[in-house]
Amino acid sequence: MRVLHVDSARGWRGGQNQVWLSARGMAARGHDVVVACRAGGVLAERSRAAGLAVREMRFRGDLWPAAALALAAALKETRPDVVHLHDPHAVSAGLLARRLGGRRTPLVATRRVDFALRGFLSRRKYAACDRLIAVSEAIAGVLRRGGLPTERVRVVYEGVPDRPAQTGGREALRELGVPEDAPVVGNVAALTGHKDQATLLAAAARIGARVPEARFVIVGEGELRGRLAALSRELGVERRCVFAGFRADLDRLIPAFTVFCLSSHMEGLGTSLLDAMAFGVPVVATAAGGIPEAVTDGITGRLVPPRDPDALAAALVEALQDPERRDAWGRAGRQRFEERFTADRMVEATLAVYAELA
Repeated sequence: MRVLHVDSARGWRGGQNQVWLSARGMAARGHDVVVACRAGGVLAERSRAAGLAVREMRFRGDLWPAAALALAAALKETRPDVVHLHDPHAVSAGLLARRLGGRRTPLVATRRVDFALRGFLSRRKYAACDRLIAVSEAIAGVLRRGGLPTERVRVVYEGVPDRPAQTGGREALRELGVPEDAPVVGNVAALTGHKDQATLLAAAARIGARVPEARFVIVGEGELRGRLAALSRELGVERRCVFAGFRADLDRLIPAFTVFCLSSHMEGLGTSLLDAMAFGVPVVATAAGGIPEAVTDGITGRLVPPRDPDALAAALVEALQDPERRDAWGRAGRQRFEERFTADRMVEATLAVYAELA
């Protein structure tokens, strides 16, 4: 099968990693894969380094004519069996390109966020695609309630590679200023509003009296970094919190966390959560979006209501003070990962959606 993946992002977040894993996995299975992505972006660089065919394009917001024209040229040249559109701008460009090209190439669009489609035009463009992949049942429900064609919606869980943890995690934490024996609550997410690290910081302030040796390592970049750093000072937890920025060594850092915490108040699923489960790291998270499809409260971790720092603090204290329970959650999380959230399962399920159309 010849597949054209389209993604418009410049940076690198969970969505771009999913595009990259999908393209690599399909190419490894013998499919002819091309990645169309933003010129000069991280996805272009990493796809090319992985030996994938890359078409670099200029994206600039929705309905940007240059992107549609470049994508129409790519369609004409590569003649794909399926075009997979991975973000809203890619969906717009894909629909225009198909119209310009005059060839009825099947379009598959992925939705990774659990908020409703905004406006008539947004719903209309997703409804025009031949299949809609939701990365969790929670997102599928949002799409159906938004009036999109139910018969076109498919759930394909995001996945991450099954790989061993890298050594040197405690050394990496020590380089960040974390004491050698300190228990660590780790968070890996973009510093944006819906990831809600503010609630995690508020929980950290409440935990100080009960587990004063605990440290909080927040990995990621985003527009709220300055505001969150200021909040940590206001709450008096700046000496126990580390803003580690973007890290390329998560396979050694995450396994060194005592507990992984995802504090989002909106979340499609959360691939960093899946990374933690793959490494057998116990999880405390909010019951937002698709997270309960990965974390079963009391079995594979602990779930708390979103935007509730008291509940989050209580769950983190429970995890930090009960090593046997942490170990049980970590083992159960690893099993859940193997059953549902591997990258191989994600690739095979996506190919099955393509096969419906090819």
